[in-house]
Amino acid sequence: MTVLVASSSRLNLIRQTQTASKKAFWRLLVIMFLFFLFVMLIVGRLATFAMFGGAHAYDDISSTYVPKRGDIVDRNGEPLARTIDAYAIWVNPKKLFGDKEDLAQKLHEIFPDTESEKFLSKLQSDRSSYLRKRALPSQVKKVHALGEIAIEFPREAERLYPQHDLAAHILGFVNQDGKGILGMESVLNDHLSNPETRSKPVELSIDSRVQAALESELMRGIKSTGAKGGAGVVLNANNGEIVAMSTLPSFNPNTPKFFNIPETYDLSTDGKTPLSRQVNSVTNRVYELGSTFKPLTVAAALDAGTVRDLAIRYDATKSVKIDGHKISDTHASHRWLNVPEALVHSSNIVTARIADNLGKDNMDVMLTKLGFNERPVVELGERAKPLWPKNWGRVTNMTVGYGHGISVTPLHLASAYATLVNGGIYRPTTLLKRKKDEKIEEHRVFKSATSARMRQLLRMIVSDGTGKNADARGYRVGGKTGSAEKPADGGYNKKLLVSTFAAAFPMDDPQYVIIAMVDEPSGTAATNFNRTAGWTAAPIVKKLVPRIGPMLNIIPDEHRDVDVSELLPLLWKAKG
Repeated sequence: MTVLVASSSRLNLIRQTQTASKKAFWRLLVIMFLFFLFVMLIVGRLATFAMFGGAHAYDDISSTYVPKRGDIVDRNGEPLARTIDAYAIWVNPKKLFGDKEDLAQKLHEIFPDTESEKFLSKLQSDRSSYLRKRALPSQVKKVHALGEIAIEFPREAERLYPQHDLAAHILGFVNQDGKGILGMESVLNDHLSNPETRSKPVELSIDSRVQAALESELMRGIKSTGAKGGAGVVLNANNGEIVAMSTLPSFNPNTPKFFNIPETYDLSTDGKTPLSRQVNSVTNRVYELGSTFKPLTVAAALDAGTVRDLAIRYDATKSVKIDGHKISDTHASHRWLNVPEALVHSSNIVTARIADNLGKDNMDVMLTKLGFNERPVVELGERAKPLWPKNWGRVTNMTVGYGHGISVTPLHLASAYATLVNGGIYRPTTLLKRKKDEKIEEHRVFKSATSARMRQLLRMIVSDGTGKNADARGYRVGGKTGSAEKPADGGYNKKLLVSTFAAAFPMDDPQYVIIAMVDEPSGTAATNFNRTAGWTAAPIVKKLVPRIGPMLNIIPDEHRDVDVSELLPLLWKAKG
């Protein structure tokens, strides 16, 4: 009997174990099935998301992180203009519960630049207002610690220019409504504010390192020459990219508060910026750029065949008198000069004779191909129209040949010199970084052989002529000085000069053009009390080139130079 009971108990235990196993098995199947459904649901959702909702969903997610206004960066990705969410401090006086005078004093302690009386007037007002338009997070923390529930801390978009006044005339600024004013901020306003395009920064052609060097050397030149201002540009001679462009004195786009006050040109900060400092002198002011035109006239004459032999001499023994006008040389040679000598010694007389032989039609064609009859080609809205001669007679043609009687912008001149040295091809200038393999509209102005000859002559001007003070060792700089008197009522003011040096380097394979201009230099001990370009503008180029050359992958080499051996005898004969 005992055996049967034990056997029955064992059978019950086996049955219970089998039942439990069956339950566990079915539970496992159910769990696996549910897990499988869950996985399939996720896979299906992902597939649907990828096929139908991916782009829109990404837009919804990413829009949170896209700035309200797009960034502007330089060619290397360095930020030049950026929008961030900044703190503001707002108060509703009707909700204040603490002592207003005490609160005003505490706010003054946090913001010492604002008097407590000004805070108190806002706290006692019946209207809500800003206590502070912009505040640092540390300041916001201190105000929050005051425990006043009537004070709020809204986040608002703020446009920042982290490089301060660097490239201010290129960038421009935005107004209180966030709309671009001046410069590329204005040109790119729709692009930078469009939700579909603002997520990707706009790349400019400028290099902030080169820009900083240009502004530094230009400022040094202005101070050392006692000039009232200056302008400069560094241009890629082969694709038209503007690598740097500056107008000084400048302004800070972070605080664009301009006042209609007289231009003082005091380079120290006085808290007020004259309205005139908004003007971009490289693109929006025109000047008679003087002798920098002479190489252009000679190049046109070589192309036209009116100058066939550089050894032929022209009479420079005395001034040229024609139709009641007299053309003279600043530093007269009182002898006959050939073309290389005329450029090296910057002879107005010889250049006028070459222009006379060239004729108005050929001169007009050359200047028109260079765009001197229209506003400079660049994206900016601030572009001045050249002053083209109304009555272009024989005398006008002769004076235009050496840069008088026609006014253009420094950017016109930079573009012309790029054309002169790059093989004779004109390419439009741009402030936007060129894309690889980008097709650029271009047209020929000078023959390639003429361009090669001009590279020799420009190098000789620096090595043996008026441009000696621009000769940076190892960089084979070439260029031309230009010192022009400013127009005045009924003539010219001999006391006011615009001194310019137009340069290119390295002249055996020109890569970059530099224009350095100082406005109204007074002449100081640093310039031996000279006001001409050879003493005022040329030294700027000499100091700038070694700074920017390595940045632009141009390494100095004192064992290389332009071969001018066939032209040197022409200068030697003059010296003999």
